[in-house]
Amino acid sequence: MSSRPRRPAKPYRRPKKDPVRLIAYEALRAVDERDAYANLVLPPLLREGRERGDLDGRDAALATELVYGTLRRQGTYDEIIAACVDRPLREVDPPVLDVLSLGAHQLLGTRIPAHAAVSTTVELARVVLGDGRARFVNAVLRRIAADDLDGWLEKVAPPYEDDPEEHLGIVHAHPRWIVSALWDALGGGREDVEALLEADNDRPEVTLVARPGRATAGELLTGEAVPGRWSPYAVRLAEGGEPGAIEAVREGRAGVQDEGSQLVALALANAPLEGPDERWLDGCAGPGGKAALLGALAAGRGAALLAAEKQPHRARLVARALRGNPGPYQVVTADGTRPAWRPGSFDRVLVDVPCTGLGALRRRPEARWRRRPEDLAGFAPLQRGLLTEALRAARPGGVVGYATCSPHPAETRAVVDDVRRHESAELIDARPLLPGVPSLGEGPDIQLWPHLHGTDAMYLALLRRT
Repeated sequence: MSSRPRRPAKPYRRPKKDPVRLIAYEALRAVDERDAYANLVLPPLLREGRERGDLDGRDAALATELVYGTLRRQGTYDEIIAACVDRPLREVDPPVLDVLSLGAHQLLGTRIPAHAAVSTTVELARVVLGDGRARFVNAVLRRIAADDLDGWLEKVAPPYEDDPEEHLGIVHAHPRWIVSALWDALGGGREDVEALLEADNDRPEVTLVARPGRATAGELLTGEAVPGRWSPYAVRLAEGGEPGAIEAVREGRAGVQDEGSQLVALALANAPLEGPDERWLDGCAGPGGKAALLGALAAGRGAALLAAEKQPHRARLVARALRGNPGPYQVVTADGTRPAWRPGSFDRVLVDVPCTGLGALRRRPEARWRRRPEDLAGFAPLQRGLLTEALRAARPGGVVGYATCSPHPAETRAVVDDVRRHESAELIDARPLLPGVPSLGEGPDIQLWPHLHGTDAMYLALLRRT
């Protein structure tokens, strides 16, 4: 009895390297392995890709979307992937999970056709993981491709009525504790908090600042750029706009700065003051955006700015931002909780204190998955120490601005209230100092919001030393 002739085996095909997805994968691995931030690791990878001739402008835009989109919705995609694998998610190797998340985002968060999303991700898996694990990736992605995002959310998110915070957390890709904290800080009902969570997932605009006396907003209105919403010095770039293509930015006469940060500096500079207005202090000046704006505003009044930053490398960034300032300034490497200056030396003082960064989740999407509730307690002593010393640095009648890029009450009003219990200071109503800006809250402090103002969720309290 003769046996059936065997089919010749298919020749082995080497996987094709896709520069866009390889760069996206490398960025995700750096975020996962080294706790890096995407906004720091991705630009060098894109630059190297352009220099090799692997990427054009559209490729770079796609790589950016794949990285930021995957990071923003990481928690949601984890829930969906968990429903499609036969083991606990913690037992899936992190590199495999990064590839699966990239594939999930292409399937559920972009307009890339499903067959292309699966095939390109499997090719990536063959390159970075090997053929064996690529087959696992293929099987999981085909399960994910069986439904769209809305269908998956119905399966993996509990009903809103049963657990509102968990529902919103999975649907809008925020950890439950952050949903709870933002809801408490914002007040209002479901519609309000959903608008905020959705705004956190929007790609933020690139906003420029024209430094007074050195550049004008009109000078920055090139191409499809439009004026800022609230700051007279702000200009918003169209999507894909490149700040480095603008001469004033290259020369340091303008810079990239969120409009919320500009408003904080403007409110401090506009606060009414009796007596001399000659010496200003930025006590937490790194990386230098607010210091550069304050320095320019101070110069217009004949005042001098002292910019202090504890970390030497950040102090160098401050010096670079202030280079060419038209008025007198000095940059020092100094710890704001152990001042290198005499008490009562300054007329205006700003401390933009280190915090959890919950107000900038649009810009640093990985931070929402990295932060923990216990981080709040870790920042608390530093925040209180910086505000205490800022008040002591101000002369009687001087103004102090306490700012932070977080709306969490533990980092905002709780700090101000605690410090005022042992320091002599009165609150100033900051709202009239930002004319035309709506929805600033009940005062006297200010809370900005992404969904209401198009800014980071900056907080500001102004205090007068008594």
